[in-house]
Amino acid sequence: MLGLVPLLTPAWMPALLFAGILLLQGCSLLPSKESAETDTTTSPVSGETRESKGGEAFTVDVQAPDSVREYLERNLEIQRYRQLDDLGAIELSRLMVAAEANARELLNTVGYFTPTLTLELRETPGAKAPREVRITVVPGELTRVSNVQIDFSGPIAEDKESEPRRDAIRVDWPMRAGQPFNQQAWDNAKTAAQRNLTARRYATGSILTSRAEIDADRSEAKLGITLDSGPAYRFGPLVVQGNERFDADSVRRLARVPFGSDYDRQQLLDAQQRLAGSGYFESVFLTLDTHGTDPLAAPVIAQVREAPLQKVVAGVGFTTDSGVRFSLDHIHNSMPILGWRAVSGLYFDRDKQTIGTEWSAIPGDNGWRSFGSAQLKSEVSGSYTVDSGRLRGGRSQASDHIDRSYFLQYDYAQNHGFDPPPSASALSLNWGWTGRYFDNAAAPTRGQGVSLELGAGYTLTGERAPFTRTYIRWVGFVPFGTVESADRSQARSGRIQLRSELGAVVASDTAQIPTTLGFLTGGDTTVRGYGYRSIGAVRPDGTVIAGRYLGVASIEWQRPFVYQGKMTDWESTVFIDAGAVADHPNELETKVGVGVGARWRSPIGPVQIDVAYGIDVQKFRLHLRLGFTF
Repeated sequence: MLGLVPLLTPAWMPALLFAGILLLQGCSLLPSKESAETDTTTSPVSGETRESKGGEAFTVDVQAPDSVREYLERNLEIQRYRQLDDLGAIELSRLMVAAEANARELLNTVGYFTPTLTLELRETPGAKAPREVRITVVPGELTRVSNVQIDFSGPIAEDKESEPRRDAIRVDWPMRAGQPFNQQAWDNAKTAAQRNLTARRYATGSILTSRAEIDADRSEAKLGITLDSGPAYRFGPLVVQGNERFDADSVRRLARVPFGSDYDRQQLLDAQQRLAGSGYFESVFLTLDTHGTDPLAAPVIAQVREAPLQKVVAGVGFTTDSGVRFSLDHIHNSMPILGWRAVSGLYFDRDKQTIGTEWSAIPGDNGWRSFGSAQLKSEVSGSYTVDSGRLRGGRSQASDHIDRSYFLQYDYAQNHGFDPPPSASALSLNWGWTGRYFDNAAAPTRGQGVSLELGAGYTLTGERAPFTRTYIRWVGFVPFGTVESADRSQARSGRIQLRSELGAVVASDTAQIPTTLGFLTGGDTTVRGYGYRSIGAVRPDGTVIAGRYLGVASIEWQRPFVYQGKMTDWESTVFIDAGAVADHPNELETKVGVGVGARWRSPIGPVQIDVAYGIDVQKFRLHLRLGFTF
C-alpha cells in the first residue's frame, strides 16, 4: 500500500533548501552578458579571433604621406580585427596600443626611425562601422646610407688574382652612399652580394658577418658586411644518376660541362639547359658536389629522368598569316640499329601542308652531330600552289649562342595554277651560321642576332646550270628612352627594334631554279600590312612568283605602357616595314607598310598585336603572333 507524505512536513524542508542552493550555484555558471565580452572570448590582442556576427567593429583611417600610407594600410596588424563586430572598448584600446608599436616597427623597415604617431578613436554612428581608428603619421626624415664597408675572408681575400672579383662585388653593391635605407633593400643587397660571390669559383661562399648601424638622430645608416669565400672550385667529372637507356658518356657529350675549368654557375645552368633541351630527358638537375675532399676536381652530379622511348604530340596554333595550324609529331629517342633520334611530323594550316622527318645523332666530343631529313610540302607561293620535296644530309653544331651546319641538299618543286613556272630540281652544297646575342632569348630587350646561309649547286632540270644562293637576316634591339611610374619606384627602358633581310640567287636567266629556293615576303614577321608571302616577283601577266632577289627593312619603336601611374606588362609600338622581291636587282619595287601595335609580356611569352596599313594595296591588316624566335 502506497502512502502519501505531506509536502510541508518538517522532513522535506531541509531537502528543498539544499536543492535550491544547488540550483543557484548552477545558474552562476551560465555566461552573463559581461562575462561573454571579457571571459569567454580571448582578447584579439593575443592573436586569436572569434566569429563575426556580420558588419565591422571599426574602420582604420591612415593619414600619412603617399610614400608610406598604402604600405601601412596593407600591413597594419589591427586590420585583422575589424570584422569582430562585438569588440568592447577595453579590447579596442588594447589594439590601439599594439597598433602604435606595430606602425613604428613597419616604418622602421622602410627607413623612417623617428616618426610621430597620433592615434584617435572616433565614434561614427550611421557610418560603415560605429567607430573609426584614425592613425596620423608624420614619418620624419628618411634614413639614408652614409657609409658601406665590404670586407672579405678566405682565399678570395688572399689571392691577388681575385682582386678583380673583389672590386666587381664592391662595384655591383646596390646600396650606395646617399641612397635611402630600408630593410628590404638591405636584405636584397646582402643576397645579391652572396650570389655574386658564389657565381664563379667560390661555390660555397657565405656571409660571415653583417651589420647595419642606425643613427636615428642624424638619419644615417652605416652598413658593413664580410663575405667568406670558402675554397675555390673547379669542375670535375660528370656523375650521372637515373639514366637507363643512355650511357654516361652520351650524357656527358650532350651536357658539355667544361671539365677542369673554374666553377661557373652560368656554365652549369647552360649545361643543364642543353640536357633539358635535347629531348632525351623529361627532367634534369645539375649540382656541384661540394662535399668531396678535392675542390679542384669537384664532381658535377647530373640527376636525370629519361623521356619515353617513343611519344606522340598533337598541337594547335593560330597566326594571322596562315590561320589555324594543326600538328602531329612522333618522336623516337633511340632508333633501332642507328640509335639516332627521329622526329617525324604532319603539319596542316590554311596555306601549307607538310609531312617530314628528321634524324639526328648524339653529338661527339666536339659538339658536331650528323643529321638527315626528308620533307614533302604543298603551299601557296605567290599566285601559285607549289608541291615540293627536299632531302638533306650533313653535320651541325649547336652551342650556347652559335649554330653551325653544312649539308648536301636536293630540291624539287612543281607549280600549279594558270600558266605556272616550269617544274625544277637542283642539287646544292650549303653552309649556315647563326649567332644569337640577346639578353633574353625568349623576350629580348637588347642585343642582336644574325643568320647567314650560303649555297652553291647545279640545276638538274632543263639546262644544267650552276647557281649560288645567299641569304642574310639580322635583328637588333637598341635601348631608347626610359619610362617611369608616377612615383618613380619603377622604370623600364624603351627600345628601337631594327630588322633587315637580304637574299640573292645568282644564275643565268635560263636556269630553272626550284621555286622553294627563291624568295617571297610579307606577313607578321616581315612586311606587315601585306598577306603572308604575297610580295614576290611580278610577271607581265600580273601573277606573283618567288623571285631571285630580296630586300627587307624594318624599324619599330617599343615603349613601356604606364596605366594610372603604374608600370604594366604592356608596351605600345609604332613601326615602318619595307620589302621588295624581283628577278633582277633593277626591278625591285619597295612595298611599304606602316602601323601601330601592342606587346604583352604574358606568362608564356611575348604576344604581338599589330594593325598595319599596306600603302601599295591600300588596306589594313591585323597581325597576331605569340613568342619570339630567331
